[in-house]
Amino acid sequence: MTLLALESAGFAYGATPVLDDVSLTVGAGEAVGLVGESGAGKSTALRLLLGLDTPSHGRVVFQGESLDRRDRTLMRRFRRSVQPVFQDPYSSLDPRQRIDRIVGEPLRSLHISTGDEARASVAEALRAVGLDDDTMRRYPHEFSGGQRQRIAIARALVSKPRVLLADEPVSALDLTTRVQVIDLLKRLRNENGLSLVMVSHDLGAVAAVCERTAVLRDGHIVEQGATADVLTAPKSDYARTLLASVPRLPR
Repeated sequence: MTLLALESAGFAYGATPVLDDVSLTVGAGEAVGLVGESGAGKSTALRLLLGLDTPSHGRVVFQGESLDRRDRTLMRRFRRSVQPVFQDPYSSLDPRQRIDRIVGEPLRSLHISTGDEARASVAEALRAVGLDDDTMRRYPHEFSGGQRQRIAIARALVSKPRVLLADEPVSALDLTTRVQVIDLLKRLRNENGLSLVMVSHDLGAVAAVCERTAVLRDGHIVEQGATADVLTAPKSDYARTLLASVPRLPR
C-alpha cells in the first residue's frame, strides 16, 4: 500500500525550475533513498513530501488523497503521520528549551496530549532511541552530536508517525556515530514498521537502510529501482559517474 507519493510533481523558485515531473512512491514499511549532487533537487522533493512547499504542477498524495492545506482534518492527520528528521543536530534543537519541551513539541502543536500523558510519551520516545528519562531535564548543549540526533529522532517519533522523512541525517556526524544512527534507524523501522525517505550523499548509509533508491539530476529522476541494482549496476551514465565520485561508508 502506498502511503505517500509525488505524482508528476514540479516546483520552481520564481522563474527557476527546481523539480520537473518527479514521481516517487513510498509504501508501507518501505525505505526509499534519494541521492544526487548538491542542487539536484533532493531537499526540495523532501519539502514537497513534508507539505512545506506546494508543487507548481503535479501533486503530493497521502493515503490516496491529494494533499490540500485547506483541508484541516487531512492536514492534521498528515502532520501526525509524516515527521521530519533534519540534517544538523546542532541547529535543529532550540538551545533555550529543555529536552522534554523539544521532544514534546509535536504533541502540543498537534493537540495530541498534555501533562502527564505527554511526559510519558516523551519518556517512551527517548527510551526508544537509547536515552534515559534524565535526558528530559537537560539542554541541547549538554549532549554530543550523535545524542542530539537521537533526540531529534525521538521528537519525530513522539507522535507515533507512519513515515519519517530524513534530510542527510548522518552527514554532520563522525564515522562511528554515523554507524550508530544508521543502526538506530534500521532498528526503529523493524520494530515500528515505519516507512522512511532518506536524502543522503552517503551511499553506504543508503545501501544499509533503503530497499529502493532514486537518483536525481537537475530536478529529474534519471534512475530508480532496487538499491542493490542502482548502486552496483547503474543504468545511466550520470548514476555511474555519481557513484564513482561519492565516498561510501564502510559496511
